[in-house]
Parts: sequence; structure tokens; C-alpha cells
Amino acid sequence: MTAQIPERPERTGTRMRGTGWRGAGRSSIPAAALAALLAAALVPGPATAEAVTVSHGYSNFGALKYPADFTHLDYVNPEAPKGGEIAIWAQGSFDSFNQYARDGVPAALNTIGSEAILTGTADDPYGAYCFLCTTLEYPDDLSFVTFNLRDDVTFSDGAPMTAEDVEFSFNLFLEQGITEYRRIVEGFIDRVAVEGPHRITFHFTETAPLRDRVGFAGGTPVFSKAWFERTGVRLDKSTQQPFMSTGAYVLDSFKFNSRVVYKRNPDYWGKDLAFNRGRNNFDSIRVEYFADSDAAFEGFKAGDYSFRTETSAQDWAAGYDFEAIRRGWVVREEIPDGNVGTRLAWVFNLDRPVWQDRRVRDAIGLMFNFAWSNQTLFYGLYDRPASFWSNTDLAASGSPDAGEQALLRPLVDEGLLDPAILTDEAVRPADNDGATNRPSRSAIRAAGALLDEAGWTTGNDGVRRNAAGETLRLTIIQFNPQYDRVINPFIENLNLIGVQGKLERIDTAQYVERRRSGDFDLANQGFDMGFEPSIGLEQWFASKTADDSSRNLMRLRDPAIDRLIGHVIAAQTLEDLKTSVRALDRALRALGFDIPLWYNPETWVAYYDFYRHPENLPPLQVGELDFWWYDAEAAAALKAAGALK
Repeated sequence: MTAQIPERPERTGTRMRGTGWRGAGRSSIPAAALAALLAAALVPGPATAEAVTVSHGYSNFGALKYPADFTHLDYVNPEAPKGGEIAIWAQGSFDSFNQYARDGVPAALNTIGSEAILTGTADDPYGAYCFLCTTLEYPDDLSFVTFNLRDDVTFSDGAPMTAEDVEFSFNLFLEQGITEYRRIVEGFIDRVAVEGPHRITFHFTETAPLRDRVGFAGGTPVFSKAWFERTGVRLDKSTQQPFMSTGAYVLDSFKFNSRVVYKRNPDYWGKDLAFNRGRNNFDSIRVEYFADSDAAFEGFKAGDYSFRTETSAQDWAAGYDFEAIRRGWVVREEIPDGNVGTRLAWVFNLDRPVWQDRRVRDAIGLMFNFAWSNQTLFYGLYDRPASFWSNTDLAASGSPDAGEQALLRPLVDEGLLDPAILTDEAVRPADNDGATNRPSRSAIRAAGALLDEAGWTTGNDGVRRNAAGETLRLTIIQFNPQYDRVINPFIENLNLIGVQGKLERIDTAQYVERRRSGDFDLANQGFDMGFEPSIGLEQWFASKTADDSSRNLMRLRDPAIDRLIGHVIAAQTLEDLKTSVRALDRALRALGFDIPLWYNPETWVAYYDFYRHPENLPPLQVGELDFWWYDAEAAAALKAAGALK
């Protein structure tokens, strides 16, 4: 997990799972494995004063899955036909095509045309491969990495890509990127040397983390230097068009707050690459905007769009009984998700003094009844995430082993962690009875005792106040009405312990701004970790990013966490990585800065029955926009039957 160039979350009705690093488009380094860019299946380089290895890719842990001469990815249909349209949905509105700026609300899929020097796959979580390059070169000490760029890459306007474009793009993010990114990566690079039209070398400082070096250099999206200079566009300002890049798709048309359409570039330079066989199959990708998920679901039923990733358990369990289903026009699939389970949670704003007291946070958390919510609202379809690395062997479990204790004990000895962390089992969310929404008597008593101990006592009116007479209030911000049926019962439970809760529903732009500025008590956050976490953890949890981060939304500043992140970054073997991540996971959970809600171990999709996919989907990606394809005969039959508008 190399430091990730921050973007706004895309609120689309399709979910790109795991692979498809946001900065580099769909044929890119997995977000879960962006740090995994150093290699094992290597070709010896020429003998020099310093031995240099030349390879087609790199992995920190083990051999690359694909050799240099592979013909296509294992999980695609290399003979998939080209053509047709796939249409998905997004919620809210948009007024920009710049995913990297603070201002404006970006259009869905606005980075779909971006590519980077290196790419990942949906079945090799630790590997990265040359994409815009033919080979990469590096010495044993990783003091530099050289990329030998392809000489046939062109931007969407037909202009050739050169090493100068790579240098320009890299520097652009260092100079105009969001603060949280620049704060982490500043000082990683000693210098960048353009050594020819298609050769560029990144020289690293001694302090640059080893496992992140090649990913940091090779994972940045490559944009057209000439286009930026001609248009005067800035990375930190909203734009009315996507940045010019090298990808397979370009903007076709759009109507603000209503629709955006991307089309496949018929002159795409990489259409014959082995990496692209069986991919980029749709002529166009259309995104329809809806005010809320209910309206979007009705639009799907009516045929306004054709592919839906379902995020509502209620709709999945009880809503798919409409004409298109009954007539066999719409297909439903439940696809296992092999990624790290996303920890969807409410996070506390730790910059507000009231939430700095762990006892108060714990009391609030006891009032969320997951068991009842899951049974009553979600039809028992969700799991509750105990770990930040659910569904993997990176998750802490039981009491710490000797390796974890070796990392945790010094922090305990310095008074930075509670001694109980050395012996207790890893913290799990408190259980509740699912028979009713009302928490158990023991949970209510425990919450009341915690608040009393913290100085929030109940008056004659049943409301909690502190010694200064201030009432204990909590505001949850939300833009999605789907959450109302979860938040309102939670607020009812808060009233049982004298806490005055309030749901404040706001529009998308306000929601983005208030999360950024810290104007909330509780807000949603999805903790989306990777299989090889590293420097990117600082964007999620480090003190240095707490003042301005789209990931460290809770404003966490904890010296023990900072130190444990350092151990993860420094890990050089897979076993050391697992040990250090488990120790970090254990410490994060012990802090209680969030209320874990749920995660779905599957991806639910519904689509009109003219899309096809390979029989065996890869573990890390559904790939509906990537390697699915359009069945023209089936589409014609459904259209003739009146299935679509």
C-alpha cells in the first residue's frame, strides 16, 4: 500500500473491487498491492560496477505470476467480442472531472482513461508489471529504478508519450497534489533523470521506504505535459474535462448532474497488448445519475440502465420481484469477494474534546445493535468487521503471539499502550441481543457507568450533562437516505442513556466538505486496506495526516500507532509483515475511535441478460467494466421484447 494519491470516493452503482488502483485506471496497480512492486522472477542484468537486475515486473514477496511472454491474463476471455454499451448508476451530482482536487464534485469514473507505468492483475495481489514500459532496472539496494518506456504509447489525441510526460506527471502530484499525499511522500526522491525519450530513472533518498520505492515511482498516472501547458489546467482545481492520458476510454458526452458517457478509443495504442486481450470490450460506458438509491433502483427496474451492483441487503433479499426478473430478463449473481473486507464504520471526530475520552466513545458504541440491524434490516446477510483486515490472515485474533508482543511491549513500557493489550484477546465489537433494537440491560448499564465515570451524569430530565452544564449531543452527517433506517434506531438507543443524537442529512457537496473540514461528530468511513500495507497506512492513521486527510477522517493522533506503522513499513519478509500488521490491527481496535458497522463478503450484481463474463472470475475483481462483454444477439432479443428503454 504505497501512499495513494487521494481521490474523492466514486459514488457509482458499480464497485471496482480491489484491483484497479484509482490513480492509474483499471489496468493498474491494485490498491491492495500498490506497494508490492519489487520482483522475484527476475532476469539478471548486465554486469556493471553495481549489479543491476532487469525485469518485466517486480514483487516483494515471491515470484510474479505472469512471465514476460504471457499471451493473456488467465481470467479473461481472449476472444471476447467488442461492442455494445454497459450502463451503471451513480448517486448525487457532479460538476468536475478532476478526482484529485478539493473543490468540486467529480464525475464517476473520471480516471477511467488514466494509465501508469506499472500495472497489476486481479489474481496476483503482490505483483506489478511493466505496462507503459518494456522493462525496469534496479540495483540490489533499490537506490534507483529505471523504466524503459514503450515507444508506441500515445495520448488520446495521438501525440506520443515520452519520458518528459512521465517526469511532468510525477512532479505535478508532488507540487499540486493534496496535502496528505505530499506530506507523506516528500523527501522520497533525490532526483528524477530523463535519460532519453523513452528512458527515465528515479533516484531515491536513503529514507524512502524500500517496499514502496518502485510502486511510488511507477504508480503515478501519466498525463500529457503539452495538454496541461496548453490548457492551463491545474491538478488542484476542478475541471470541465478529464485530464488527457493514454487509456482505452475517453469522454464522449455529459450533462452535469444527469449523465456521463465514456467511449472506447478506436485508436487506443494498447489494444493489442497481452495485458489487454479480452479487456476493454464495451464500445461505451454510460453512467446515469439519480438523487438517491431508491430512485436508482426504480430506474433499473424500468431499464434506464443495465448493470447494478446492489449495496442494500433489504433490496437484495426482498426487492428483486419485478417484471424483468419474472420474465428472465434480469440475472442476479452473488460473487465471492476475495479482497480484504472493507470495514464500514462510523468514526468519531477526535478533534472534538468530548470524543477524546475513550469511555464516552465506548458508551456510544454499545448503543448500536448490529445483531438486530442485521436480522431485521439486512436479512442476516452481513458480517460485522472485527478487524481492519477482515477475511485475511493479517487480522489479529486471540491474544498476541511472541512476535506481536515484541512489538507491543516497548510501547506498553513507555506508557503508550494499556498493558492489557499484551494478554487480552483482540478487541471485538460488543454483542447485543437481536430480538429487539433495544440493547441488553447489561449494555445499557455498562454504557451508563462509563458515562458517569467520564463525568457525564443524568439530570432529572434524563439528559446527560457535564460539570459545566453542557449536554451530551451527537450529530451524524449523511447524504444517503438508505442509512436513515440504521441511524434512527441508533439515535433511539442513545436516548436511553441520556445522549441527544441527531441525523443531519445534507447534499453530496456539503457532505464532502464537512467531512474534510471536520464539521461532524460521527461520519461514515470505509476502511479499505490492502494485502501488503505500507506507507499508505500513514494516510489512514498517522498523526502527520490528522489535520487534513480524506482517510484519517477521525483525526487520529497516537504515538503508539505511529510507531507500529513504522514497523509495518520496515517489514521485509511476508512473515514480518503479517506480524507487524496484526500488532497494528490489535492496537487500532483497542483505541475504539470507530463503531464498526458491517461488511459484505460477497458482491451482489444484477444485470440485464446480455452481458457475459468468464466462467471463473478472479478473486480480487468482479471486472464488469473491464473484462465482461456484450452479447449482441441477446441484447437484440431483449430490446425486441421491450426489456429496455
